[in-house]
Amino acid sequence: MEQQGPPKLNLSWIWWVILLGLIAWNVIGLLPTDTASADIPYTTFLGQVRDGNVSSVTIAGTEISGAFEQPLLWPDPAISPGVPSEQRPQTPQRYTRFRTTFPEAVGDPTLLSTLDAQGVIVEVRPPATPILAMLLANILPLLLLVGLMVWMGRRMTQGQASGLTDFGRSKARRHVSTRTDITFDDVAGADEAKTDLKEVVDFLRFPGKYHSLGARIPKGVLLVGPPGTGKTLMARAVAGEASVPFYSISASEFVEMFVGVGASRVRDLFERAKQTSPAIVFIDELDAVGRRRGAGVGTVNDEREQTLNQLLVEMDGFDDRHEVIIMAATNRPDVLDPALLRPGRFDREVVVGLPDRKGREEILRIHTRHLNLSPDVDLHLLAGATTGLSGADLANLANEAALIAARRNHQHVSAVDFDEAIDRVLLGSARSVLLNEQDRRIVAYHEAGHALVAWLTPTADPVHKVSIIPHGQALGVTKQLPKEDRYNLGREYLLGRLAVMLGGRAAEEIALDDITTGAESDLVEATRLARRMVTRWGMGSLGPIALDTNDEEPFLGYSLSQNREISEETASRIDREVHRLIEDQHRAVCDLLIEHRHMLDALVEALLTDESVDDVQIAKVLGPRPTQPIPVPSGVQAG
Repeated sequence: MEQQGPPKLNLSWIWWVILLGLIAWNVIGLLPTDTASADIPYTTFLGQVRDGNVSSVTIAGTEISGAFEQPLLWPDPAISPGVPSEQRPQTPQRYTRFRTTFPEAVGDPTLLSTLDAQGVIVEVRPPATPILAMLLANILPLLLLVGLMVWMGRRMTQGQASGLTDFGRSKARRHVSTRTDITFDDVAGADEAKTDLKEVVDFLRFPGKYHSLGARIPKGVLLVGPPGTGKTLMARAVAGEASVPFYSISASEFVEMFVGVGASRVRDLFERAKQTSPAIVFIDELDAVGRRRGAGVGTVNDEREQTLNQLLVEMDGFDDRHEVIIMAATNRPDVLDPALLRPGRFDREVVVGLPDRKGREEILRIHTRHLNLSPDVDLHLLAGATTGLSGADLANLANEAALIAARRNHQHVSAVDFDEAIDRVLLGSARSVLLNEQDRRIVAYHEAGHALVAWLTPTADPVHKVSIIPHGQALGVTKQLPKEDRYNLGREYLLGRLAVMLGGRAAEEIALDDITTGAESDLVEATRLARRMVTRWGMGSLGPIALDTNDEEPFLGYSLSQNREISEETASRIDREVHRLIEDQHRAVCDLLIEHRHMLDALVEALLTDESVDDVQIAKVLGPRPTQPIPVPSGVQAG
């Protein structure tokens, strides 16, 4: 039996007593105290004044009251004859005071002079306030003040009670699936992930056929992939497909400034899920609470670690009969605590990667089905021109094309609108930067150097467009589009990319006999690519060995507690090999541009004239693309 607290006293009657007392006090104070006053006509009042029988008068608005010198018999019997009996006045009495009403509509300018001539004392007061108005003026503010105090007290009491009760409760939102929700039909480009998740949905909807075979459902499913690939959308599709309660929460909502609140919310969330099983619990951005414990310098967070510990305990405590599946999404699986990823917790890892060409076409078809497309829009060609874009990027691309078409007052979204939208998404918005003729020539040679090296290198991605119109942070751009999606990069292909990166800097040296700061990002990317080729992929003279496996360690100071993987001598060899690899490619690119200087100058003139040239115009200027690769120095040839 639940223990009852002491009974609460009902003190509301005290307020009613106080209110009635105030009303009575105001009423008594406002009632007239003079009961011996006769209500006389104004003419009778003037007659008494002229007879010298009025000693004092008080004027308040249109009301006149005063005192007689000698008591007056009223009503006067002289006015009674001829009046019907039912309308005759009461029995005459003698009054020492009187009341009358001033004729405001007619007026009497002689009143004051008549009173002064008879020596009557005159007192003027403001008009009397009606009793009801006086009551409202005196009592209503007090009532409002008392009511406000009572309301605020109740709100504070309720807020404290509900705050203490709800502060430790989970903020997960429960969704009830209907056929109008997002389903797997609204998700494209991730067929393998959908297959894995359809099995989970099928288990929750028909658990009997799995239990009859002795199968055990995975307790946790971790969705892993780059940002924008549709992990959260996939979880929403699961909610739309499964006819079970779906609890959605972000991992950051577990953590508060008070220690223990996050753990309490985890317990409450799992308890709610167990009570409504079969159910799905989805935790977005799991890395916000599931980061590796004890990693780095100054990263200790007792509240976060307690929340993570409670999450591990709850996942271990799941009974198979509860039929509750935990789904989580993250784009940083490398920072998660290993205890989360072991079997029995997150048993299954579903990779939601970047879509291939077919997947991109399906995604574009979904995001353009509500657009009024022109017949010249080919989604297959668009999918080929958007290699490397995620589902979110493609959705943004379709929206940007629609915005451009609306801004230009087009009736349909055409291929030209999509082409400009691709430039905006990949390169950034065009900027109206006024460059002088010398700066335009420098930018033209830089971009022409990139384009010419890519054109003359068969292993490099084909050049699609070159422009000296500033886009985003760049003063010029060279856009390359691969012929097909690449999942395994060869050494010759990487050397071609390295050569294209160095082509802009080499063109400046050859044509302008100077170098500028425009090659900063090219040099950074080239150095990073060369170091990975040497230390990760074994493409240098150091041999087939991985020498740098933690170059992207996310935890500050984590390497301080780890054993050093390479010696100082090996690190020095890596630096020399990276330098040699870049320098050899730089010399090869310079030789290539010197040999084809006439083609470089021709492309620069085309850029200065048209500012932007596509692959068709480049072919007219440079001729057909050669099939032989650029000469590579012997020091970097494959062994």
